[in-house]
Amino acid sequence: MIVGILKEIKTEENRVCMTPAGVEVMKMNGHTVLFEKSAGVASGFDDEAYLLAGAERVVTPKEIYDRSDMVMHVKEPLASEYDLIRPGQIVFTYLHLAAAEELTRAMIKSGCIGIAYETIQKADRSLPLLTPMSEVAGRMAIQEGAKYLEMQQGGQGVLLGGVPGVSPATVVVIGGGVVGTNAAKMACGLGAKVYVLDMNLDRLRYLSDIMPANCFPMMSSPAAIRELLKQADLVVGAVLVAGAKAPRLVTNEMIGEMKKGAVLVDVAIDQGGCFECSRPTTHSQPTFNQNGTVVYCVANMPGAVAKTSTLALTNATLPYAVQIATKGWKQACKDNPEIKYGLNIVDGHVSFKGVAEAFDMEYVDADTLL
Repeated sequence: MIVGILKEIKTEENRVCMTPAGVEVMKMNGHTVLFEKSAGVASGFDDEAYLLAGAERVVTPKEIYDRSDMVMHVKEPLASEYDLIRPGQIVFTYLHLAAAEELTRAMIKSGCIGIAYETIQKADRSLPLLTPMSEVAGRMAIQEGAKYLEMQQGGQGVLLGGVPGVSPATVVVIGGGVVGTNAAKMACGLGAKVYVLDMNLDRLRYLSDIMPANCFPMMSSPAAIRELLKQADLVVGAVLVAGAKAPRLVTNEMIGEMKKGAVLVDVAIDQGGCFECSRPTTHSQPTFNQNGTVVYCVANMPGAVAKTSTLALTNATLPYAVQIATKGWKQACKDNPEIKYGLNIVDGHVSFKGVAEAFDMEYVDADTLL
């Protein structure tokens, strides 16, 4: 199969979907790899490294789309790429379609095979290709939150961990999954008082066992969120419904009752966000003011630490990319149910229920399309 590595064009997205080491593995499995000029430079991988690994350099994204059986991205295709996608072409990337109706309709129209990193799922319901970026984003949420609590950044001037004789900040993490756990670990390590909210009692028991004494796992409810937000200095939205639109759990009314200069970081923004006020922001303009609070909604947080993120992403995606390229998407899905869960768009049909429900579209079970 001919596999194309595209240069990211989303604003301030510095990651690349495959490292030169990944290219070498693809070549060992008999595949041809094309890469767009300068695709890996922002992540610390120059063109020479890709050429030495055996990839062929091309100048334009159009040539990648024209020649490749499977194109790989980190982020979703943008409007300038919609008309380049060919019928039957595999598009393997983070798609987040439930939050992007225009993209969903464009991919349906194209007749492509849209396989989403974020919905590939193991038997234990874990999401192996979302996990590494969730780990990065969860840890970054605390880093960014701590920064925006500084007065020069619009925050209330609170040090997350406090100092002897001064209380630490209160951090509320909504969601106890991978993002929430990593955010809580970072906040606890800095000495904050941390509340983690989740609706799964087994998960809360697990967090209670593994987290330090300054972490307090609690059952999530609208009442619990409302009360904790009044105490919070930093709130991290870390709620995920795989492949579907994120639930709006924090209303503008709740935000209006928070401390002035408190910070909210919505890691769920890729799936629409879990705060009522959430709207995507960029690394150059990461925040906005909502009722006196600072709201951070950067939709590609890991792009700010591109080298770490690219290495972590390739570690996770490469085994699946090799399977798809070697067997073809149909056989790969039949042999590995994890990949079948990644099917979102197939030959003009929506094959992931969460996406169909988000836009009231017809859903076609993936099994009928294999």
